[in-house]
Amino acid sequence: MNSTRHKTHHAVTQGGSSLSRYQDVIVGKRSIATTLYFELCAWLAPIPGAIGLFLRKLFWPRLFAACGTGVVFGRGIILRHPGRVSLGQQVVIGDGATLDGRSSSSQLSLTIGDDVMIADHCTLSCKEGMLRIGNRVGLGTQTVIQSTHQCPTSIGDDVIIGPGCYIVGGGNYQLDNPDQLIRTQEIRSDGGCMIENNVWLGGKVTVLDGAHIGHGSVVAAGAVVTQEIPPYCICGGVPARIIKHRKE
Repeated sequence: MNSTRHKTHHAVTQGGSSLSRYQDVIVGKRSIATTLYFELCAWLAPIPGAIGLFLRKLFWPRLFAACGTGVVFGRGIILRHPGRVSLGQQVVIGDGATLDGRSSSSQLSLTIGDDVMIADHCTLSCKEGMLRIGNRVGLGTQTVIQSTHQCPTSIGDDVIIGPGCYIVGGGNYQLDNPDQLIRTQEIRSDGGCMIENNVWLGGKVTVLDGAHIGHGSVVAAGAVVTQEIPPYCICGGVPARIIKHRKE
């Protein structure tokens, strides 16, 4: 009964008042002042054009644990527990992106470095996990990066991530008891996933919990990475296999 999915469902539907549940799941703090400021900023999310960009640039940085200069907030961004999110310098967050820092144990769960480009409709989610994105990283549209149940996800510097990728630390249920509902069994930890510096992921690449991609490697479009990929390799397939070494 300890899966993240169960905890989220329970927090949304049971226990406490509607306001306290909203604060626990969305705002991240049971403070009236924090909640009111969050609501003000939420009203600014859908405003289009230059006026919306200006108003979000003016009011939104105070929501976060840290927010560097030159951050650009697109239209329709969804925030969860922004007080656990740290943004570096010159970060660009595209329209419809989601930054979800939900955690009951960590003061800082989602960290984004400098000069990071997050394209439209990306999702960065930390449901009881830790997600770190380095400097000068580019995320293609509709990419989903998650860390769940204390299984960290780490992405190094100068990483290129194509559109529609899925990268996750955690997310695999225990299957030990076939007579128990899968959704009620605990999340299995395979150590999280790590992508080192200067890696290029093609479109629709999947990187699962327990995977480790070495620096300078390239993963072909549509591949599924389930284990360690050494540095300076080109790999592809399902599951991903080494095709050649870049240094040869």
